[in-house]
Amino acid sequence: MALPVLSEEEHRSAPTYEDGFSLRTVIGAVFVGLVMMPGSIYLMLVAGQGLGPAAEWVTIIFFAEIARRALTTLKRQEVFLLYYVAAGLAGGGIFVELIRNQYLVQFPQAIGMGLSDAVPAWAVPALHSPGIEGRALWHAAWLTPVGLLMLRHLLGRLAWFGMSYTLFRLTSDAERLPFPLAPIAAAGATALAETTAKETSWRWPVFSAGTMGGIVFGAVYVGVPALTGIIMTEPLQILPIPFIDLTSNTQNLLPAALTGLSLDLTLALWGMALPFPVVVGSAAAALLTSVFGNTLLYHAGLLPHWRGGMGLIPSKLTTDFDVWMSVGIGMAFAVGGIGVWRAVRSLNAMRERTPAQDGPPPDRKGRGDIPLPVAIGLFLVAMTGFIALCHYLVPEFPVWLLVVFGLLWTPFNSYVSARMTGMAGTPLVFPYLREASIVLSHYTKGVDIWFAPLPLFDFGPGAQLFRELELTRTRITSLIKAELLVFPVAIVCSLFYWGFFWYIEPVPSSVYPYAAKIWPMETTYRCLFMSSTLSGGANWLSEALKPTLIGAGFGGGLLLYGLTAAIGLPPLLFYGMAAGVGAWPHAAIPQLVGALIGRYHFRKRFGETAWQAYVPVLCAGFACGMGLSLMLAVGFVFIARTISALPF
Repeated sequence: MALPVLSEEEHRSAPTYEDGFSLRTVIGAVFVGLVMMPGSIYLMLVAGQGLGPAAEWVTIIFFAEIARRALTTLKRQEVFLLYYVAAGLAGGGIFVELIRNQYLVQFPQAIGMGLSDAVPAWAVPALHSPGIEGRALWHAAWLTPVGLLMLRHLLGRLAWFGMSYTLFRLTSDAERLPFPLAPIAAAGATALAETTAKETSWRWPVFSAGTMGGIVFGAVYVGVPALTGIIMTEPLQILPIPFIDLTSNTQNLLPAALTGLSLDLTLALWGMALPFPVVVGSAAAALLTSVFGNTLLYHAGLLPHWRGGMGLIPSKLTTDFDVWMSVGIGMAFAVGGIGVWRAVRSLNAMRERTPAQDGPPPDRKGRGDIPLPVAIGLFLVAMTGFIALCHYLVPEFPVWLLVVFGLLWTPFNSYVSARMTGMAGTPLVFPYLREASIVLSHYTKGVDIWFAPLPLFDFGPGAQLFRELELTRTRITSLIKAELLVFPVAIVCSLFYWGFFWYIEPVPSSVYPYAAKIWPMETTYRCLFMSSTLSGGANWLSEALKPTLIGAGFGGGLLLYGLTAAIGLPPLLFYGMAAGVGAWPHAAIPQLVGALIGRYHFRKRFGETAWQAYVPVLCAGFACGMGLSLMLAVGFVFIARTISALPF
């Protein structure tokens, strides 16, 4: 994310750290919770993406304009904390989990497989309870699920803070890892800060151009479906959301191939902003596996569940079940093994370095550090709470596995992921780790374990946030205050708005196009996973997890890494290809188009240095414009739905 940061010289010469928490931060949190969060939730249901950076930039714009008219300026630390608070609130909050659970118990496949009646009452009310049939998230039937989710969220934030801060001290202070994505140029935030100080630069015109483009595209892509959904049974979509499905049209030439195209311009802009090797690697792997690879696998008889006439989503489900789920797990273990190897190698190199090679030690005076034993103790207390809570809810699940998950695997996985973030800017991801852990535990006492708070986490990426605090000279105590502020605002606003959207229309439904297309596929996955722990039920996941293919994915990942290193290709190309194996090609194609246009047109026109500086500002402006269009559309939807619910 683009943040207002200091250069290394400014960082070393800056006198003190400052507190970024102020009344502006409090007002900003309330503003995002009340105004931005509903727009983010609606966009997730309609287009499959939250407001993301739009909420952060709109918030900063709002407060920057107020500050300018009040003849004052926003401190760098205040800008950072406003950005952080907006990012924490604009994601939609935690109660999306309950909305997904209510859809699960009403899902036809879940009812047919006997899963709906087996879901514990502490996770979601019974199928025919008033809380489900009345679509009322504030009904008394939801009291236990809501309270349990709030407790889980509290424990999660405590564990995140303790472990992320500890990893920051290890990877940044001790190992001096660079964290390449932390010191990104100020980009849009700097442009807005310059306006409050009445300074001029190239950033504001670029940001404004992106904003205008985002407003126009957002009005067409999201605004038209939102507004027509008020008066029409089926919303009008000028650009299909979330993609154009061509799978059934190409099955004669490319059977089982996942062919489709997304017309979301945001993907093309992401392609311009992301590292070029990552985009190329991801797109190449997606096309080679999900398109041409699926066709070859079908002719070889390795996709027995695929049938002619299937659309993109059913084809994705069946091909993952037959091949790509297992291959992806093996590939993830290869990436994890490479990460461990690089971590050990880096530690050995660090022991051989001299203090002069490490450079000047970090300036920690006034940084607001907390003692490491306190941070570690905070993590241990939270993990113990997760273990105790999970054992209370699912007493038949082995306690020793919970201890291994929370006190061994989570710290190890988080450390490796933090080192990957510190070196390459990308965390380590193990797909289906939670699902595989449950299946391999041989637990067959019911489906309650799938709703339990298993202590399996990755806190590694959080180390970068503390590095950003350091670069912006923001005291760590400011983050503690921001967390205490965000928690109650997120709980209240998330509960209200998710309940409101579910109350006015079923979720998913035709009013929410993305959810109507994608949630059924995701819920089918959940049903397949959950059936594996039913006594006497069909163990679909055990059938889908094929050790031979997992081994092939692991060996293929190691071989691919070795080849890219031997040829001298960028390491990011390998990570892009690892992420693109079996992935959706409809999203990879526009990203690749955007990357090619940016590299071979705009970079030549503006120069490499200038274009690299323009892209993040342009993307931030586009996201801001999309957010403005969406907020206007959501306002009309809110008014219309509220009026239609009145009895007069």
